[in-house]
Amino acid sequence: MLLKGYIKSLRKFRYLHRYAGLFIASLLFISAITGILLALKKDVDIIQAPTQKGQSKNMAEWKPLYELSALAEQALHQKHPEQVGNKVDRLDARPSKGVVKVLFDKGYWEVQIDAQSGVVKSISRRHSDWIEAIHDGSIISHIFKLISMHILGIGVLFIILSGLWLWLGPKRIKAIKRKRRKKID
Repeated sequence: MLLKGYIKSLRKFRYLHRYAGLFIASLLFISAITGILLALKKDVDIIQAPTQKGQSKNMAEWKPLYELSALAEQALHQKHPEQVGNKVDRLDARPSKGVVKVLFDKGYWEVQIDAQSGVVKSISRRHSDWIEAIHDGSIISHIFKLISMHILGIGVLFIILSGLWLWLGPKRIKAIKRKRRKKID
């Protein structure tokens, strides 16, 4: 009876392992590719523009953030008129570089501006942001991100545990069969 239970269990786990593995593998494939790209974001300028350097690291000498934000917004709208109406999402102040990165709501735009002089250092798209949104699933929605990351984590654990059982199960069956043969002999 124990032997039949092991055999049924292995058949069921083989089926589940195969199809869950295909689904989890597709999520892991996307996560791996985007993870590799994100690991390269500081080394590949196309993925994310390098952080520029400003004149002063002393924040007391910096222009107010609202002024830097307005200058960055104006610079983006001048260079890319189709971006008029694209509002500032957040500011990323880099005291060690003397620069503020101004990030916009739409299109993954970034304007780097010298925090002391207000001179625009660069205007570029942050491809790393949309790559990260694909990586964690937030490109679809926050709910999808939460659900998919839980499914991925639980799925990987299931694949590991079912894989261990698929490896260990046949060994247990062989051991039971050996014991039965010894009893018969």
